[in-house]
Amino acid sequence: MLTFSKVVVGVIVAVQAVALVHFFLLVPQRSSSLQQEKQSQVHILILSSWRSGSSFTGQLFSQHPNVFYLMEPAWHVWTTMHQNTAHSLHMAVRDLVRSVFQCDMSVFDAYMSRGREKSDLFQWESSRALCSPPACDVFQRSDIIAKSHCRTVCSKYPFSTVEQACRLYSHVVLKEVRFFDLKVLYPLLSDPSLNIRIIHLVRDPRAVFLSREKVAPDLVRDSDIVVGPENNQGEMGPYNVMQEICKSHIQIYTEGSQALPSSLQGRYMLVRYEDIVKDPLEKTAELYKFAELGFLPKLQRWVYNVTHGKGLGAGAFDISSRNAVNVSQAWRKSLPFHKIQKLQQVCKDAMELLGYRLLASEEEQTDMTLDLLLSQHPPTRQKQELRTEKSPPALAS
Repeated sequence: MLTFSKVVVGVIVAVQAVALVHFFLLVPQRSSSLQQEKQSQVHILILSSWRSGSSFTGQLFSQHPNVFYLMEPAWHVWTTMHQNTAHSLHMAVRDLVRSVFQCDMSVFDAYMSRGREKSDLFQWESSRALCSPPACDVFQRSDIIAKSHCRTVCSKYPFSTVEQACRLYSHVVLKEVRFFDLKVLYPLLSDPSLNIRIIHLVRDPRAVFLSREKVAPDLVRDSDIVVGPENNQGEMGPYNVMQEICKSHIQIYTEGSQALPSSLQGRYMLVRYEDIVKDPLEKTAELYKFAELGFLPKLQRWVYNVTHGKGLGAGAFDISSRNAVNVSQAWRKSLPFHKIQKLQQVCKDAMELLGYRLLASEEEQTDMTLDLLLSQHPPTRQKQELRTEKSPPALAS
């Protein structure tokens, strides 16, 4: 009997041992599988500045059925911590972006109330993913969804659906206007689990200036953070802000085109808004190729229609159908030349670097046969050092 008991105990122990071996073998496999699934997710960060066509460019991605898109999630950081400077907020913005890329929306706990809903997220209706299941049951994932329609019927859903939706997509795309230094993003770029790529969107500073004038009250708080309230006053206030924006474009372009480590080459793409509106189908195809997305026929029709309308668009985040080429050139007919001269003085280096022809006279301004788009020229080392000295010091990452 004792011998039989020993045999039974031995069998039980052996079975338990085998089970433990299987457990410890399977757990790493499952963990590795989850990690591989996360690594396969592509993360795109659109870096731009206010009034540069970034809302439209963001929609090129948002309307793709494989993309989870959020527009300026760091708005919540700046709104909560508005007494700080743009550069001192870089790390908080970067940490929020990292968490959102990982679909960890608990990062918003520091900036939003506990009882928040999906509709408390800044410009949530700009995200097609938040207007379709599981964030909204009215539309289908494959639909082209207008902001106004989504806002009407999809607002009353819990905030938890934001994270649920994020985890269902192969691509997460964020649009941000609150980074002024590419070096701050090195920890994200070098993190293999993020697989992050940068699209740097720029626009002719003269067009940006005119567009900012039209929505100036909406930009006061952000401009105060960029240059300080004391430098955002009077006639020179708008030019001070534009000077900082132009400096940031120089820094980001210089770092992205020349200074990235070899392991990060191919992760940065510069695109000018004017090139997009000149040939929207071709440029959108290039953006999708960079992001590893297919250009579906339905999206091709939508891109064509939204860029060949009759409107000019006036709202702060308006992306309604319009004549995109006319919009991009509107400043040449309405911006006084004395303002153009001042702006060209503070943004001269950026304009030359990014390929925007400087105007010498009012005659050139109104001569619509004169093409103001030139080739971009990567900065030489001497110019790079000079421009870096002019720029604000970067935060350590």
